Amino acid sequence: MSLKRRGSQLADPVYQLTILNDSLHSQVPAFEATLATHGYEGLTSVSIETLQINLGKMCNQVCRHCHVDAGPDRREIMTQETLQECLRAIDSHHINRVDLTGGAPEMNPQFEWFVSEVRGRGVHVVDRCNLTILLANGFTHLPDFLAHHEVEVVASLPCYLEENCDAQRGNGVFEKSIRALQLLNERGYGSEPSELILSLVYNPVGPSLPPDQPKLERDYREQLQSRFGISFNRLYTITNMPISRFLEDLLQSGRYEEYLERLHRAFNPASVDHLMCRSTLSVDWRGYLYDCDFNQMLDLPISVPSARHIRDFDAAALQSRSIVTGMYCYGCTAGAGSSCQGALVRDSN
Repeated sequence: MSLKRRGSQLADPVYQLTILNDSLHSQVPAFEATLATHGYEGLTSVSIETLQINLGKMCNQVCRHCHVDAGPDRREIMTQETLQECLRAIDSHHINRVDLTGGAPEMNPQFEWFVSEVRGRGVHVVDRCNLTILLANGFTHLPDFLAHHEVEVVASLPCYLEENCDAQRGNGVFEKSIRALQLLNERGYGSEPSELILSLVYNPVGPSLPPDQPKLERDYREQLQSRFGISFNRLYTITNMPISRFLEDLLQSGRYEEYLERLHRAFNPASVDHLMCRSTLSVDWRGYLYDCDFNQMLDLPISVPSARHIRDFDAAALQSRSIVTGMYCYGCTAGAGSSCQGALVRDSN
């Protein structure tokens, strides 16, 4: 079955957790046990620097690796009322970074209003953009809007080769992505001395770890500049997490156990102190709170029962909470580590 169909058993977070937690205990120890061997008695958050908000699961693309299971058929969209609650949390705790995700976050009808409200508070905004949305009917004005509000664009481009990119994201996506990047460059994104930040995101096509981030960034920069005249500020490498559509691919190819073992073997204790969950709070389209985007997709709420919705935001209780972990967390601690801002450590040895 395909996770693109809502009736798929693998679309059920409970079923995914059963696979993750039960199938490999004889080969791979629980993530908490590995932490303990390196002196960590679980994970706790240390601050709330970033509010990462999922504006909805609607997207104009259907990508093979998508852990959100997003697509054009999804109708889950954050309401303006919930976004107002997010603004109240931002104001009460003086959060300085808001990270907007989806789906395609731009497809939320309140996207532009919310960005304007957050930027009006002097808060840094990140738009996690799939690039092709910038060419879609009704959205072609967005490059100007994003530039006007000085929104950082974090754009998914899993490879600088058309064949590899389209294999993961769909036929024709690479060509559209290149055009969208050129439009952003024309508005000042990705070049000095402009303050308009354009970051690219790489994730592997298959069940392997990302290569060295600085080296790959140099390759991207050379290829995109020489072939298309495109410039950008930085490249983030992100490990594919064994959940949702990517989990389905692993199971269908018979490589799930191999992949989880690979992640475990590559566990890097130096990554633990830098994990995104320790300074980020994730908000789903309904307003419920999670330690990270992956816990959100697996429906694993935060460990503070009294503050599990954005309307009950309690900074004192949330910024020192115990973090809910699982086998999939090996994806964030493998090699150089992985987060929404790329590799966590420079040296994975």
